[in-house]
Amino acid sequence: MPDRVPPDIADLLADSPTPEQLFDALMPAVGKFLECDRCFLYLREPKTRLGRVPFYWIRHADIPTVYDKAWKLEPISLPDEDPLFAAALRTEPSIFVEDVETASPTILSQEFERRSFGHRALIHAHLCQDGELWGVLQPCVFGRPRQWTLTERQAIEQIVQMITPNAVTYVHAATESAKNPVG
Repeated sequence: MPDRVPPDIADLLADSPTPEQLFDALMPAVGKFLECDRCFLYLREPKTRLGRVPFYWIRHADIPTVYDKAWKLEPISLPDEDPLFAAALRTEPSIFVEDVETASPTILSQEFERRSFGHRALIHAHLCQDGELWGVLQPCVFGRPRQWTLTERQAIEQIVQMITPNAVTYVHAATESAKNPVG
């Protein structure tokens, strides 16, 4: 597959010294590249099912923010309520939804998406390593459907492959520091 990652994002991927700096810079870069309204990164520890959204970007203040200050336990019912998350847990390929309102119920729950996120189109990009889900990168659009081009799909797949090791590093460091607080 040819390299589809835009040069500015490729530079971030190559030059960011820490996962935190990478993800802080990556959310707006991906959001702007895809002309999205919001982009966030959900990270999780697969064994404990603790997760949070520590990194996000919104195009303007009218877009709802998705952010978690602290790690929290994923509801045991989440895979039953959210087919997208269930697919991610099975480490299936990322899912590109062009219109939440017309998507098959086997792909997503319209009610869950409306209640939880409010977006109309989204990418549910799965960060998987060694058969486990470590995170979900989710760029999205509000108020209108959105077709995702082949180039955009390929770019997201390449970005996900490149950031997954950083996500694992971030999760390990964050969960270790939570177990062993300094002070």
